[in-house]
Amino acid sequence: MDPNQPVGENYANPRTCFFHVLFKAAALAFYILSALFIDNFVIIFVVTVLLAALDFWVVKNVSGRILVGLRWWNEINDLGESVWKFECLDHESLARMNKKDSWLFWWTLYLTAILWIVLAIFSLIRLQADYLLVVGVCLTLSIANIVGFTKCKKDAKK
Repeated sequence: MDPNQPVGENYANPRTCFFHVLFKAAALAFYILSALFIDNFVIIFVVTVLLAALDFWVVKNVSGRILVGLRWWNEINDLGESVWKFECLDHESLARMNKKDSWLFWWTLYLTAILWIVLAIFSLIRLQADYLLVVGVCLTLSIANIVGFTKCKKDAKK
């Protein structure tokens, strides 16, 4: 957190912060708790991946714009090459972004990926290839947002 930030400053966008964390927590919690209560792998796979996909969409299209002023997407040009596209607020607006919102955005983005990696290690140790597939899909979506927003942040600094 920024030491120059006023002590009593709150989140500028609490609803956005809530939904930014909600789908991440829901996907992780469902995956972890489903092993205790659900015996059907298909249900676990579908619900967990659906929650992770909702998280991917919310982060990429909503919370990224509102909390850190960044947006990215990837297109395929006429030559069949992948082209990254970035949008960001102007430098003046980026400097005025709420530090707590930004902190929450980046920390939860990285922490979620770390937790999926830990769950992948557990699936490997337990030799559960099917559950490794679920974790792999969720980790891929999480890393896609990390890569996209990191590239976007670097592009915004230019």
